[in-house]
Amino acid sequence: MGVMDGKVALVTGAGRGIGREVALAMAAAGARVVVNDLGGTIGSDTTDENPARQVTEEIAAAGGEAVASNDSVSDPDGAAAMVQAAVDGFGRLDAVVNVAGILRDAMFHKMELAQWQAVLDVHLNGTYLVSRAAMDRFRAQESGAFVQFTSTSALNGNIGQANYAAAKFGIVGLSRVIAMEGQRFGVRSNAVAPFAWTRMIEAIPVQSEAQADAFEKFRTGATAAQVAPLVVYLASDAASAVSGQIFGVRGNEIYLMSQPRPVRTLHNGDGWTPDALAGMLEPALRQDLYDLRGTGEFYGWDPI
Repeated sequence: MGVMDGKVALVTGAGRGIGREVALAMAAAGARVVVNDLGGTIGSDTTDENPARQVTEEIAAAGGEAVASNDSVSDPDGAAAMVQAAVDGFGRLDAVVNVAGILRDAMFHKMELAQWQAVLDVHLNGTYLVSRAAMDRFRAQESGAFVQFTSTSALNGNIGQANYAAAKFGIVGLSRVIAMEGQRFGVRSNAVAPFAWTRMIEAIPVQSEAQADAFEKFRTGATAAQVAPLVVYLASDAASAVSGQIFGVRGNEIYLMSQPRPVRTLHNGDGWTPDALAGMLEPALRQDLYDLRGTGEFYGWDPI
């Protein structure tokens, strides 16, 4: 008996990388799986329908059941079609895992509108569209689980990824509100920020020997397969008490990430003026102001 026995899961971006590992792990845990992948490449608009089909064949070869979807998460009709594929193929839908993503990295002062829009369309709008297509069904059956993919590039920041960080931070807010609104209907949503060697990481230019060494440790110590168990757990009934949370996975480590809460307060009974703030805000809050370190500085130890 697997934790997903009798369940049907839709996994977007499931043709390669983390999505593929999640789809395989879902099937191994007993789920029937809709394997969605447009077949897009990291830095261009070319597509290939084979990845989704290949993963469904892997699942079938292992004794599982899966159907392929080549619909685009950024297309409302495509999002509806992949949800309908679950219903047509397996009669129901119990879990949605939104992994699909692209990169269009650039320094912000050089970022073109097309680069900004493409990343938001796939990550943030795609997560909205697929989740929205499933939500009415989840509410009606009074059960359902979303696992949304965010990134430490959003939570901690990463130079050259303003578009990606904005989209991934938007997903955090979206997941939280879905969890709050879905609670009374038995619908859960959690976000996962993965550390894993994928095509997206591989696409980052290596600019020094030290970076090459760090990448090699990352490649061997933090794999896509290590992300999948948490995702399957969060999609299962075993995680029925877990919703609205943000988790990180790095190698064999799992993190519960903090969420914004008030840290310190300043009060002035007479109200504030810009001059008063200039004299008091930074000195009073100096010890609690956040520095500008990013993802690379926060996680300075090797994956274990």
